[in-house]
Amino acid sequence: MDCLFCKMASGALPVKKVYEDDDLFVIEDINPVAPMHLLIISKKHLVNVLELAPVDDQMVGTVFRVAARLARERGMAETGFRIVNNNNAGAGQSVFHIHFHLLAGRSFAWPPG
Repeated sequence: MDCLFCKMASGALPVKKVYEDDDLFVIEDINPVAPMHLLIISKKHLVNVLELAPVDDQMVGTVFRVAARLARERGMAETGFRIVNNNNAGAGQSVFHIHFHLLAGRSFAWPPG
């Protein structure tokens, strides 16, 4: 498979992981759009949420628990943070392997985009 995130997950492409467990790993985004911009990436290759199945429910729950933990650890929980997941090119997805952006450290507008 020629997937960037699969290569990172397997160790074929070394990266500095700020968190890792059996289901996920987390890296700092190379093009941050906020003072804290982390990517929470599933080790299982799924293109996006359109491929999720009931077996993936635990992984999705873990994404949100890990995001909360990292926001707390980095002092961003009280001021607020955002978790973003883009699905397909029209929504801004550029790497077609499910991942979530954890953003914090600045004010965010609503609606997004």
